Amino acid sequence: MATATPPALYITKSPKIPFPQPLLLKICHSFLDSRLERSNSPPLRRRDVAAMCGILAVLGCVDHSQAKRSRIIELSRRLRHRGPDWSGLHCHGDCYLAHQRLAIVDPASGDQPLYNEDKTVVVTVNGEIYNHKELRETLKGHQFRTGSDCEVITHLYEENGEEFVDMLDGMFSFVLLDTKDNSFMAARDAIGITPLYMGWGPDGSIWFASEMKALSDDCERFITFPPGHLYSSKQGGLRRWYNPQWFSEKIPSFPYDPIVLRRAFEKAVLKRLMTDVPFGVLLSGGLDSSLVAAVASRYLATSEAARQWGSQLHTFCVGLEGSPDLKAAREVADYLGTHHHQFHFTVQEGIDALEEVIYHIETYDVTSIRASTPMFLMSRKIKSLGVKMVLSGEGSDEIFGGYLYFHKAPSKEEFHQETCQKIKALHLYDCLRANKSTSAWGVEARVPFLDKDFIKTAMDIDPEWKMIRPDLGRIEKWVLRKAFDDEEKPYLPKHILYRQKEQFSDGVGYSWIDGLKDHANKQVSDSMMMNAGFIYPENTPTTKEGYYYRTIFEKFFPKNSARLTVPGGPSVACSTAKAVEWDAEWSKNPDPSGRAALGIHAAAYEESKDVKTGSLVSNSPQKLVEGVAGKVAGVV
Repeated sequence: MATATPPALYITKSPKIPFPQPLLLKICHSFLDSRLERSNSPPLRRRDVAAMCGILAVLGCVDHSQAKRSRIIELSRRLRHRGPDWSGLHCHGDCYLAHQRLAIVDPASGDQPLYNEDKTVVVTVNGEIYNHKELRETLKGHQFRTGSDCEVITHLYEENGEEFVDMLDGMFSFVLLDTKDNSFMAARDAIGITPLYMGWGPDGSIWFASEMKALSDDCERFITFPPGHLYSSKQGGLRRWYNPQWFSEKIPSFPYDPIVLRRAFEKAVLKRLMTDVPFGVLLSGGLDSSLVAAVASRYLATSEAARQWGSQLHTFCVGLEGSPDLKAAREVADYLGTHHHQFHFTVQEGIDALEEVIYHIETYDVTSIRASTPMFLMSRKIKSLGVKMVLSGEGSDEIFGGYLYFHKAPSKEEFHQETCQKIKALHLYDCLRANKSTSAWGVEARVPFLDKDFIKTAMDIDPEWKMIRPDLGRIEKWVLRKAFDDEEKPYLPKHILYRQKEQFSDGVGYSWIDGLKDHANKQVSDSMMMNAGFIYPENTPTTKEGYYYRTIFEKFFPKNSARLTVPGGPSVACSTAKAVEWDAEWSKNPDPSGRAALGIHAAAYEESKDVKTGSLVSNSPQKLVEGVAGKVAGVV
């Protein structure tokens, strides 16, 4: 069955905050003026050609006809939203490597696929390598054709064979073809920040693609390519290249050092300021995004990016009118002195965009869809302003146990094991959402909390320090908050630094989730739910909202392989199924919203029961209890 046609683009309303002039023109004029003022400035040159792109590789095709080439070009076009600036295709015998490029600098060069000196090694890459300059220093015997940060991959392969992936510091998915022996390899970054799928064609071919939509129609079976792995045609299978100590879930014992943790995060943010395009920070006003903005703002003036685009950071926030995030983000932006852009959307606008969102993010997971929709709408506005790159705060809650259900962790051992499980699953949830929601509009999202070195530093800490201890004044993510609690040079206001965890889908406005549930209840009947197990035997939806999303997903991705790429199981406030067992009451209301953490969230669902179902339901949305975060901060 052919993939359904993607829905028509939905036009959101203009932001209600007037802009003095278009951001892109303002930034570009500032850039040109600054270069004219510096008469001794060197001419513009090719620099770090980083890109968040779309890749498609088909290896071992039986059909070498022009029709096959045309088909691969057609499938590659399904990824053009990820790389709207240029397309590339390399064909060698029965192998095809296609690429859709998002050009960050110098559109005339750096196009992919990339090659070694004699073009016997070919690679198509999605992502960027932050340590490429250091790697180039070790490859002085090689001639580089472009300024691309990803070109080091071809030469590292020449020097080290397939055992080089751990040398890369960045986010990436790539497929490399060695034409000398027609062997190939594919690899994905440690955590799965960039998406990658692997499939098998009926003719024996092997496929790789950035998104499922590029291979689902032509493959008999396909899977999510596991993060931290590489595939080798020489060895005929997948193997893990990323093997940190935390992956074994062994309990660490290193003492907590706030300064070490702070410096590790600052380093992670700074390396992600490597850019030659207008950029900004997604700022929700919560702890994680606020820390990203605070660090970026503090060090931007001394960065290379500031010499091109100015030293004032741009921040972006989205929400319903009066939402918690909009208020908190505005306060943080004013405190940091950023150029803040605030976008509003209505519940109806979000509902109207649902089909397009599900087509792009390729999941029917309820939490991911709830959070992806406002992020998708915001990304469109950001791209319209000429911005191609943003920093975002994903990953912190998984590393530090920031979700509210961690309040119920019975021991440091279970706490640590849960964080390990959450990090391992990030590629199915938050990484998928952040990457695909932004890439839908050709915007690149960078996530400093998922820096390899920072994860090691944070996961080496004895989890006893991460445990939530109200008796000691320690709320969720206390070790991170304390690391940036600087009395002399504050990074953030105290009440922001100690603001209670708010999941993105909640923070944009509580009526957003309530509105989605109401809409789904009108679309899905009771009889449909009664037969859900027969219609959808795999990952059977347990709510009308989940059923509604599933019907949309199946329209675009009807194959069983597609269904199996989405995880299932009960969840409370984004917990794993195992953690639901931490509190018997939670099993009565298995909703992934943070407000399902009854007795913990300051605006939790009312503990009243629906007469028909006996399940916990929410009355009208409640406001956060004023002063809770301030009181907690006062005892730290």
